[in-house]
Amino acid sequence: MTRPFRFSNPWSHREISLASRGLIGDGITCALVRPDGVIDWLCFPRFDSPSVFAGILDDEKGGFTGITPSTWPFESLQRYDPDTNVLETLFRVERKGVVRIIDYMPWTNDPRATIHEVHRRIECVEGSLELNVIFDPRFRYGESQTRVELKEHGLVAHGALGERMVAVLDGAAQWERYGESGLQTRIRLGTGERRWMVLAWDSDRPEPIAAYRPFEQLRATRQAWRQWAQQLRYEGPWRHSVLRSALVLKLLMYAPTGAMVAAATTSLPEWIGGTRNWDYRFSWVRDAAMAVRATNLIGYPNESREFFYFVRDTLSRGDPLQVMYSLDGGPVPPERVLEHLAGFQGSAPVRIGNDARDQLQFDTAGALLDAAYLHERFGGQIPLRTWGLLKRVIQTTARRWREPDHGIWEPRRGMRHNVHSKLMCWVALRRGQHLARLFAEPALEEDCGRQAELIRSDILRQGVDSSGQHFVGFYGGDEPDAALLLLPIVGCFRATEPLVMRTIDWLRAELGAGSFLRRYRMDDGISGPEGGFTLCGFWLAEVLALADRLEEAENVFMVHAEAANHLGLLAEEVHPLTREQLGNFPQAFSHLGLINAAARIDLALRLRDEGQTAPPYLIDPEPPPIIGNVF
Repeated sequence: MTRPFRFSNPWSHREISLASRGLIGDGITCALVRPDGVIDWLCFPRFDSPSVFAGILDDEKGGFTGITPSTWPFESLQRYDPDTNVLETLFRVERKGVVRIIDYMPWTNDPRATIHEVHRRIECVEGSLELNVIFDPRFRYGESQTRVELKEHGLVAHGALGERMVAVLDGAAQWERYGESGLQTRIRLGTGERRWMVLAWDSDRPEPIAAYRPFEQLRATRQAWRQWAQQLRYEGPWRHSVLRSALVLKLLMYAPTGAMVAAATTSLPEWIGGTRNWDYRFSWVRDAAMAVRATNLIGYPNESREFFYFVRDTLSRGDPLQVMYSLDGGPVPPERVLEHLAGFQGSAPVRIGNDARDQLQFDTAGALLDAAYLHERFGGQIPLRTWGLLKRVIQTTARRWREPDHGIWEPRRGMRHNVHSKLMCWVALRRGQHLARLFAEPALEEDCGRQAELIRSDILRQGVDSSGQHFVGFYGGDEPDAALLLLPIVGCFRATEPLVMRTIDWLRAELGAGSFLRRYRMDDGISGPEGGFTLCGFWLAEVLALADRLEEAENVFMVHAEAANHLGLLAEEVHPLTREQLGNFPQAFSHLGLINAAARIDLALRLRDEGQTAPPYLIDPEPPPIIGNVF
């Protein structure tokens, strides 16, 4: 366990930072658990459902449930049970007692399971301690009235639109009213005593705790996570961080379809008090493509296949390729502001839905074709029907790559000729060239190769500043864009080329924020600042490793890996001065970046030990070897 949290009074929870939380989940949805024993974010029955608890977005109106010492001050420590997503929180009150809470959601690894429960085991380890237990759900982000009533074996919450949820606490309890609609009680435990609390969705009949079989569920959940963790095939210097990132990504995967949410939350601010607050509970194609690469690299081919199949299945419906999808492959809902919620520490607006769904982002095609290419390279097989869908994307890319688009960062302003978008069109056609060869289409293979060369030449002609010293973010401009770091990562240029080396140093000088890196410096149509973007920092570590600047690569990697919270979880961004994490949490992008950078640096270190420099194959016209093959 790390350094303890200290709570000196009942209001000190308001000092808890955005990322000072643990994540539990069941492959359908997830919950955030604070170090004071409060669950203040949970959507039932799935990630993108309306919230049951949204206290993280509004202390008073969002709702929460908590098990917290009633004596102040107290210390709290949190950790994960090793190699699992079972969370332990330890409370210590000086000269009184120590209590451990174990939080988890039953994990069956069955995508058709509909358990939808949170289990909380409360155990007194030492002395005697009184705890305050509160159940105060607010259905539908607190927009509708929630009513909680007491029944024989527990509590039942009813929503105005038919929502139902029960809370069962074993043993004697005297419940009394809490706030407008919640209930609370106090319990005391002595050394060796245990109690359980179970939350169950879509039920109005609380059963005795034994009926929920919590001991068996906990044992089975621990075993399932440990068996999954044993598949890890990364043995480099940052194994602990890589495994925790893999466990986070598994929690963010929606098991029924293979989709992966970009983050577990909505509207956590990219700057405290700012307006850059977005809903990330949907699946972006580029995230899925990065997941295909990352999970294959470290020994999880099943998850990689599921990610790829999700994107494949959405294409099979006949609609054009979209930037993002809902968890079942449908359209993402339009943005809506929840004006009744104050936002995290007053950071309004709170948004649900995402209007970036309507943007034109050509890099999505490159992400999709890269995922297909990697799927084949790691032993998967693309059937003819799927090839027909991919070929349509390739042909569209070849026809439209000269057009402007919104780009990867989803600005709320007009379109430009973004160099990163051109680069990913190059990726789409290079990967398409390889796939066309597999499917015996020589004319398409030749056209893909020719068009890819045209794009590369176009980037060299129009994507460089007027002095010819470095690449720029968009044609005709002189602004930096951290996405330029992908130029060598995807293999279009060598990292050791002078133009690329100068670009790396220019980006660090222009976008550096302390030890971190911002995404860009341009008017994106959105007011307010943002922090250092964690994924960009891991990209930088990768590029430095490719450029044979290994000491710098390791330093950059460690700064970003150590920005994780006390449990190893990463948000979207980092405050460059305070190192407080910002943005939605935990963020898939950040953990994917960590895995890819750790694999890249580990490979470079081993090549150096063998007397070799950075891999020479990155712009080879033949398909490059896959990094994962060396594990």
